[in-house]
Amino acid sequence: MPIKILIADDHALLRQGIKNVLALEADFCVVGEAIDGEDAIEQAKNLQPDIVLLDINMPKMNGLEVTREIRARLPRMRVVILTIHDDENYVFEVVRSGAAGYLLKDVEPSMLVQAIRLINEGQSFIYPTLTRSLFDEISRRDEVVSMLDKRKEERLTYREIEVLKLVGEGMSNIEIADKLYLSQKTVKNHLTNIFRKISVGDRTQAVLYAIKNKIVVIE
Repeated sequence: MPIKILIADDHALLRQGIKNVLALEADFCVVGEAIDGEDAIEQAKNLQPDIVLLDINMPKMNGLEVTREIRARLPRMRVVILTIHDDENYVFEVVRSGAAGYLLKDVEPSMLVQAIRLINEGQSFIYPTLTRSLFDEISRRDEVVSMLDKRKEERLTYREIEVLKLVGEGMSNIEIADKLYLSQKTVKNHLTNIFRKISVGDRTQAVLYAIKNKIVVIE
């Protein structure tokens, strides 16, 4: 049985390029192409591909939202993110969303083919140069969790500490939302909870609290 693949990217030229590469493999079959996030979910349901090659930046729904939706509705389907972003935050969020692979768009065709075959067999695949970044990000987040464990009386969640840290670094609500893949409303809700839990009335007091408790380190 051929490996059925759905390509989801809003750039027609890129979709065609990927399709041309995959067409060279006798055991691959491109069953569909999606132009936005909602289209990707609909086609995934209708076409039942084995693999979804998914861009992270797409109209209507981004790749992370699509991945979560597919994993919730179609848990046996494997999602591979194909993107230009090599930031460790992207890698971590993609893995956390349930994707089985993370590849950069400048990947060699042979590596893309290898990744698809491995992922179809139940394995995971991360672009080799990003593996170190992923472990570094996991380590950093473990440190935050450890920090949280030491402050149980404050009852700040992991996400609240993360938001507070970014506030301390001078980020606006919009920037925090983009960084953590949240809505601005969710960021505001986190800030309201943070202010209440640490008994402060504004961002400035929250930043001072973060510095005092070494959530933010001033260099």
